[in-house]
Amino acid sequence: MTIGTDHPAIADSMQQVECELVRRIESGAVDLPLLPQVASRIMALIHDPSADAARLSALIHQDQALAAHVLRIANSPAYMPRTPIVSLQHAVAMLGLTLLSEIAFTASLKAGAYQVPGHEADVKQLWKHALGSGAYAKEIARLRRHNVESAYLCGLLHAIGKPVVLKTVAEVSKQLHTPLEREAVMTLLEGYHVRVGTLIAEKWGLPKQVAEAIAYSACYEHAPTFRQEVMITCLADRLATYLLVPKAFDNHSVRDHPVFADLNLYPNDVDTLLAAKDQILAVVEAMAV
Repeated sequence: MTIGTDHPAIADSMQQVECELVRRIESGAVDLPLLPQVASRIMALIHDPSADAARLSALIHQDQALAAHVLRIANSPAYMPRTPIVSLQHAVAMLGLTLLSEIAFTASLKAGAYQVPGHEADVKQLWKHALGSGAYAKEIARLRRHNVESAYLCGLLHAIGKPVVLKTVAEVSKQLHTPLEREAVMTLLEGYHVRVGTLIAEKWGLPKQVAEAIAYSACYEHAPTFRQEVMITCLADRLATYLLVPKAFDNHSVRDHPVFADLNLYPNDVDTLLAAKDQILAVVEAMAV
């Protein structure tokens, strides 16, 4: 019989792990991942109006595994190239510099931040949710005539603290010999990913709007500066859950959130977003491999 987290023994184990998790966060002892150098330089390139295909290609070629991965994604059904893409220069011509930059940044990010040995299934689900949030954020931004590239980064990175919390909780649980059920682990992820994500944003030097999306996407009314980006992230997160967790929402209940009205989205706009489900899922599946 599975015992819930309200059982005294389970609750005590969770409290021990939580106390050590908090201690590590507050003392700076959490092992924060490094932003891969290639990803860092690609992120800078995304915001550089003078960027060109040759610079992007040279960056990606620094990592041959990344280059091969980018080409696999570019040739996937999600992007439906008319002819096979055989080089990064060809990929830029077919997909455009901005989209290829996003693909390369995202592929590099996974290798650097979404690795927790022994928890591959949970990490894969977290990664898919990040991808879905990023993809939906782009679609919402297009409807709102907002910066699409910025929205994508906010959606993709808003829960970047979760895999780090997962890794830390796994380490603490092992060291204290207090195994936790998955429900308890997920509770800790939800409770602490924002604090850890904020630390990552500072360490990585993420754009301010991305840092605010990490800190305020669940309470966008408190966002001090970039409320539009944070609202887009909040909705993108909800739609990613709708996409990836079928039991969470149906077509009616997913609309039951004030963020739709706060973003001035009309019913036909919402219909457009919900109708993009298969398209978004194709992107998620292509990027998740």
